[in-house]
Amino acid sequence: MAAYFDLDGTLLNASSEKTLTAHLARKRPWRIPWGALAWTTGFLTNLLRGRAVYDAARNRGHLSLASWEVLASYSEDLAEHHLKQHVPQQAWDQLEWHRRQGHRLVLVTATVAPMAEAMGRVLGMDAVYGCGPAQREGRLSGSERGWSVPRRKGKVPVVQDDANANGHDLSACYGYGNTLADSWFMSLCGNPVAVSPEGPLRRHAEQHAWPVVDWRS
Repeated sequence: MAAYFDLDGTLLNASSEKTLTAHLARKRPWRIPWGALAWTTGFLTNLLRGRAVYDAARNRGHLSLASWEVLASYSEDLAEHHLKQHVPQQAWDQLEWHRRQGHRLVLVTATVAPMAEAMGRVLGMDAVYGCGPAQREGRLSGSERGWSVPRRKGKVPVVQDDANANGHDLSACYGYGNTLADSWFMSLCGNPVAVSPEGPLRRHAEQHAWPVVDWRS
């Protein structure tokens, strides 16, 4: 059996990727105007390609020209020395409860892969699925082309593939998220739990009789 978790807003009361982006900007101030320009260009390009505003806004222009190596180094430091303190005690307790039951802990997040993996190590997850390509070399272009992108409906095949590979019956598994975008993968699980949910997910949870919990540090 497995417990599948979203990261930001669920296990973490902070934005992991915004934290990483802000740290990059402090280290390299020229990234502030460059990142804004690259993100805006990506946003408009995605809209012209017919993508929804939600998806168009989540391009990686703000990380363009950063190397994967630098992102990994910064992510490790930020996860351990900054973001860890934003994991609420209720989240630690729930992770420990699942461990005692012998459940696999799986992180499924739209956060860029180096940060997702760094947070996965801090949290003691058994598997981590973040945004990124299979081979991470060189510098980011800002495009997600060729990446695995577990975002919204994109989390569904990730969870299904993980369950199939590990012999899990999803009807017995747990799914934790905080936004309506997470409801796609949560609905796969027999035990969905809305964590400090935003309004739309709270209403969805109430309509479907899902448990609602509040994890705030």
